[in-house]
Amino acid sequence: MDHIVVGRIINTHGIKGELKIYPLTDNIERFRDLKKAYIGDNKIKVRIESVKYHKGFVIIKFEEFNNINEVLGFKDNFIYIDEDDKVQLPEGHYFIFDIVGCTVYNTKGEKIGSVTEVIQSASNDVYVVKDTEKNKSYLIPAVKEFVTEIDVQNKKITIDPIEGMIE
Repeated sequence: MDHIVVGRIINTHGIKGELKIYPLTDNIERFRDLKKAYIGDNKIKVRIESVKYHKGFVIIKFEEFNNINEVLGFKDNFIYIDEDDKVQLPEGHYFIFDIVGCTVYNTKGEKIGSVTEVIQSASNDVYVVKDTEKNKSYLIPAVKEFVTEIDVQNKKITIDPIEGMIE
């Protein structure tokens, strides 16, 4: 079964086994709907007992852990969910994990590089595209004016860059 990263454990919270999570999702309220999750590379299955929100972070209490000593070792681990538990996005919207790793081409079919990161900003996302042959990185605004096609099945993005965007 495939798993999706939804957050990173950044610290403990209190002494009763709660964890402070940096959400890696646009909608942090989605944590309230989750019943189970997985911790770390070993995907330790846990049941979610409670969810709170504090200053943009998620505070989660798992049923399996009841004190700080049991959860100290989870710091810096990722929280995963089953792919079946992911939210359904509207058409034309994509998960960041679907975009990262895509190969980017211009409208002439010339390879530009691969998406290594997605920077989220207030107005729009920006794709960081790395060209390993030229050892350069390009910032491509994820807007319809520049991104003409996204094919996550084939990990391919087509862009129509303006002059000076790709050198």
